[in-house]
Amino acid sequence: MTIARINILLILIGLMTCTSPDRQQKSTGQENNIEQYRPLFHFTPEKNWINDPNGLVYLDGEYHLFYQYNPYGDTWGHMSWGHAISKDLLNWEHLPVALYEEDSIMIFSGSAVVDYNNTSGLCSDNECLFAIYTSHDHSQNKLQHQSIAYSQDKGRTWTKYDNNPVLDLGMPDFRDPKVFWHEESEKWIMVVSHPLVYKVQFYQSDNLLDWDLSGEFGEFGDVSKIWECPDLLKVKVKGSEVVKWVLIISSGSQYDGFTGMQYFVGEFDGDRFIADNPVETPEWLDCGKDFYAAITYNNLPSEHPPVLLGWANNWAYANTLPTSPWRGMMSIPRELSLIKSEKEYKLIQNPVQSFYELAYKSEKLAFSSHDIEKNDQLLKDVRAGSYLVKMEFENIDADVVGIEIFKSENEKTIIGYNRIAGHLFIDRTNSGNVNFHENFASTEFAPLILEDNRLSMEIVVDQSIVEVFAEGGSVVISDQVFPVSGGNGMQLLVKGGNAQVREMEIYKIR
Repeated sequence: MTIARINILLILIGLMTCTSPDRQQKSTGQENNIEQYRPLFHFTPEKNWINDPNGLVYLDGEYHLFYQYNPYGDTWGHMSWGHAISKDLLNWEHLPVALYEEDSIMIFSGSAVVDYNNTSGLCSDNECLFAIYTSHDHSQNKLQHQSIAYSQDKGRTWTKYDNNPVLDLGMPDFRDPKVFWHEESEKWIMVVSHPLVYKVQFYQSDNLLDWDLSGEFGEFGDVSKIWECPDLLKVKVKGSEVVKWVLIISSGSQYDGFTGMQYFVGEFDGDRFIADNPVETPEWLDCGKDFYAAITYNNLPSEHPPVLLGWANNWAYANTLPTSPWRGMMSIPRELSLIKSEKEYKLIQNPVQSFYELAYKSEKLAFSSHDIEKNDQLLKDVRAGSYLVKMEFENIDADVVGIEIFKSENEKTIIGYNRIAGHLFIDRTNSGNVNFHENFASTEFAPLILEDNRLSMEIVVDQSIVEVFAEGGSVVISDQVFPVSGGNGMQLLVKGGNAQVREMEIYKIR
């Protein structure tokens, strides 16, 4: 079955604002802070705390993942860069910590590049890896500045630059550099955030050491919370040769407990980014509670679409997650593209191709043309903890359709579409352990208007993370869940009418 069709008219783009109701605190009994919640194909550290992905770069067949890491505990602190490598973005080899906190300088977020032409003059070969990161001084002055380190053995060992920092404005909030090579101007470009004034700045360099300010962008979209972890990249428009620039900003929404990522589509000339439609209402990458600080890979082959990887967590409760001996995970890596409506461009996200290859090798269950009623038992014998669901509803006249997962007698996570309200949702208010933080129990909504009473969804489930890609990846919701009872049941859902399952496939990943 193919759920790749994209009907732009299904999305009311002008209303694309993620929403969530008031939180509810639930009592679920004993906690399950054990390995049962560790995902199979989402990245987690062997132990301890992680947050933002950093330094995503591809070199000689290896995808490098650096990440914010506490080598000494499972809550935030002692920020250093952990390191892992993969050949497929799913199976990871853990490597030693790349950059440690030293002399009161924490290693905050940043990026990595390959200096093929040794523009810095610091390396003896043409495949030198550079890490450009925020050096956070947590001594008395509390300043943030940009520093570099380099590796001449494909990231296995690192040398910090003797004359760090390379960019210092004497400010306490100036962070998260994304650096890339701009072919048109033949310069290195850095986009870096001024979080408290809702702006990013653009700097240019010939050598990765000396940086000159060229432009800035800000005060559009959501300005209710800080701007950080920017990314600037080229993205191709589906079905055409048109390429646009996309600026991604991690920020927040208008209510507590939701951290999100907004994006702007426009043009970049090497100096400045100009958005096509810099409106006050932001476009969000993901309407879930657990997707933040995502950045894309540098140095991918030219034919490869951009790959985005995010932190699948939320600052409101990240330090209290009921997992051990690790705390935090990354999202499924996502390939990016754009679609064009009458008025604007919209970003499309789908899991990387290697994930589908993994899923399609797994045990497959297929269903088609089954009428759904409220007590339908189509999936009553299906049990799984990590899987892909591909499903398409048609002839929807019910008020709500969807699927319940991690279902037991007392627990369930609901993924559904409310036709009357016009939104997709994940309801985790009764998903299991929700009482470890007051902001965890919640329902997340993503506006979605169906034109032809059809709905396609791909649902990625991996032990304690649920990522929903609806209508070809034009609407996405990501949430963590922590089932207590161990129930892995599923149940098709329909309320207030009828609908039909046109096609449905479940791939149980082991």
